[in-house]
Amino acid sequence: MKSILLILVTLILISCSEKENTKVLIQSPDKKIQVFFNVIDTEAFYHVKFDSIQVINRSRLGFEFENLPALKSNFKIAGLSKTSVNNSWQQVWGEKKIVVNNYNQAIIQLEEIDGLKRKLNITFKVFNDGLGFSYEIPKQKAIDSIYISNEITEFELSHDYSTWFIPANFDSYEALYQNKPASEIMSANTPITFESAKKDFYLSIHEANLTDYAGMTLKKQDTLKLNLQVDLVPWPNGVKVKAKAPMKTPWRTIQISNSAEKLIESSLILNLNEANKLKDVSWIKPTKYVGIWWGMHIGTHTWIQGKRHGATTDNMKEYIDFAAANNIKSVLAEGWNTGWEKWGQPKAFDFITPYDDFDLQEIADYANKKGVKLIGHHETGGDTKYYEKQMEKAFGLYKSLGIHMVKTGYAGAITPSGQYHHGQYMVNHYRKVVELAAKYKLVVDAHEPIKATGIRRTYPNMMTREGARGMEWNGWSDGNPPEHHVILPFTRILAGPMDYTPGVFDLLYENSPKRVVWNSNDKGTSRINTTLSKQLALFVVFYSPMQMASDLVKNYKSQPAFQFISDVPVNWEYTKVLNAKIGDFVTIARKDWDSDDWFLGAVTDENGRTLDVKLNFLDEGETYEAQIYKDAENSDWKTNPYAHQILKQKVTNKDNLSLKLAPGGGQAIRFKVVL
Repeated sequence: MKSILLILVTLILISCSEKENTKVLIQSPDKKIQVFFNVIDTEAFYHVKFDSIQVINRSRLGFEFENLPALKSNFKIAGLSKTSVNNSWQQVWGEKKIVVNNYNQAIIQLEEIDGLKRKLNITFKVFNDGLGFSYEIPKQKAIDSIYISNEITEFELSHDYSTWFIPANFDSYEALYQNKPASEIMSANTPITFESAKKDFYLSIHEANLTDYAGMTLKKQDTLKLNLQVDLVPWPNGVKVKAKAPMKTPWRTIQISNSAEKLIESSLILNLNEANKLKDVSWIKPTKYVGIWWGMHIGTHTWIQGKRHGATTDNMKEYIDFAAANNIKSVLAEGWNTGWEKWGQPKAFDFITPYDDFDLQEIADYANKKGVKLIGHHETGGDTKYYEKQMEKAFGLYKSLGIHMVKTGYAGAITPSGQYHHGQYMVNHYRKVVELAAKYKLVVDAHEPIKATGIRRTYPNMMTREGARGMEWNGWSDGNPPEHHVILPFTRILAGPMDYTPGVFDLLYENSPKRVVWNSNDKGTSRINTTLSKQLALFVVFYSPMQMASDLVKNYKSQPAFQFISDVPVNWEYTKVLNAKIGDFVTIARKDWDSDDWFLGAVTDENGRTLDVKLNFLDEGETYEAQIYKDAENSDWKTNPYAHQILKQKVTNKDNLSLKLAPGGGQAIRFKVVL
């Protein structure tokens, strides 16, 4: 009996020892975030704690393949290496100049216990503002070509969080965000953002460094109501990713904070991307711009040549003159090139030949004399193969004209047929555009894009993109509700800059009586669902290094409030979120990269409110003139959207301000140093 008991005790001790060896802990530098990796019954799992609270329960990791046995079990830990990094780096442009890069890393080398004995490495990086993990299938005899049918990455939520999301869509991110309990979500695009019941912590799931891989969406596991699993966007034949070993995946990211404010201030996505690959960045300049764009959306102009054509030589000169006189550095024209009349047909667009009423050379010369830069425009209609055949010549044309910016568009189904906007094929196409644009010293503003995942760090000419329901929806539909503007900073914009195109002053289109309905979504009720002051505040709240003042320039003339748009920068040395509640309100202060001035934007949803803010972000010892653009006492986005006040007062960093926001309103302030 004693010998049997001794054997049992020995087996228990061995078992405990083996289990202990299968556990890895990676903590954030401040030790508040703890990531646990385990191999349990030969399967790989992770879970996450924040401030000792479990926020992600045990979640599986691995792959299934079309051409190979699954790589999701039969694992042992074959090796482990840990490192710590604490440094900083400077952005070429950004919402902050200096980015702190401080994390603890673990590279876990997994190997199959028997059989093919294939290898899979998983790297975790844990920062104070969240974590990222990435898979690597190293070069090995048992694996060459890889056809991924399923990435088994799970996010098993520990609580039924309040969630802000848009349902998964493989072609578009242009939807209104929903707020539901996590248990009611069937699928989602990322970023997807969660709030705990006590509002004591916040999570946002996304991905970083999406390179040569399919875009990640999330889907509900059938039997587990709080388990979201990665669902990659497929190729036409159903394969998710085509690769060869060695292969690395994008980072799967979880931003974590104890406040909504800190979510916005996070640098996690940027830090998980590679450093700048462009040697010369002197030509990359953030810019404000106006352009021939809004008139087509509200139906006063057309993209196609004719009596109502927007992009004409005369119209462009008017916009260039306005820009030169109002501290606007750039001008865009859409509908300048032939092909718009063949929309939807194969090989429709010619990116070299202008319409007869648009003299590209004359306009370029005129802009150059006025000190204004042109933004080129390429709408592909989704015909990527035809666009790729023309890109080199089209980019070369822009370079010869001194144009350093291009806005691209992919409205419509992707050609080749069966490809999705967010699949691996298109991820690679978008990257080809960015890389070739860099060769010709062009910065990119992508519409109908792949989502932002921090690639702007590696290729800083990838400046901004749409990838959400932007201003244009207000031109031909019921538009974006007031709460949309206080959800985007905590969801879509966590991924990176957004070309929302704010700044419409003619909120009810009263100055455009001859509008023509052209879009089936337009029921005759289109308008902007904000006050005028909120339009100004969005220039600070919505970050983009290419920021458009989108209204017709005739609506800006003789408008004192346009002074704020003229003054506000698009490049920031520092960003501070002063207060925030997802879906309700947010106040953001930013310091100009090139001066000592600060700018503040505060916006609210459909409810009016008063927000008290401390000005302790202002520089010590300085006196500022606060130039305040605020809602009037009787302002209301529904009934009185235009009413506003412009005030001035002296302040220091010892002062407080009370910001009264109308329903659907906002407030914008420039803090100018008094010399």
